[in-house]
Amino acid sequence: MSIQLSRKAIPYTPVTKALADMTIMIVSTAGAHLKTQEPYNLKGDTTYRVISGDVQVADLTVTHGAPLHDYNWEEPRRDPNTIFPIDRLRELAAENYIGGVSDKHLSMMGYAMRLNEINTVTVPAIAKEVDHSRADAVILTAG
Repeated sequence: MSIQLSRKAIPYTPVTKALADMTIMIVSTAGAHLKTQEPYNLKGDTTYRVISGDVQVADLTVTHGAPLHDYNWEEPRRDPNTIFPIDRLRELAAENYIGGVSDKHLSMMGYAMRLNEINTVTVPAIAKEVDHSRADAVILTAG
């Protein structure tokens, strides 16, 4: 029996390093961004934000169009680690559970109706950012 994958399916990539040797990057669709960065457009946004690896959690906030659709911002704004676990990654690195934390991370708001633009513009741009980073693996988070 042959299994056919969608053209947009992500191919399996075997892990070749021990987790203790990997640098980890966060890629999020939860709407995290720096307080100094432009908030996402609540009506739908296909852009993404680059967040420095040395970011302080106090400098992060969340903007997401889904509150209109029952996404509660309160907890992510109170503790951005719930959707953008940068402090947890730092703790894992300090314990030598992971090799390190990437020098940059990426975030977008996962609420947008322009799916063609997300698939043809945003996702390839994010993939290029990941590919050009020093990260060995990513943690994907959603709000």
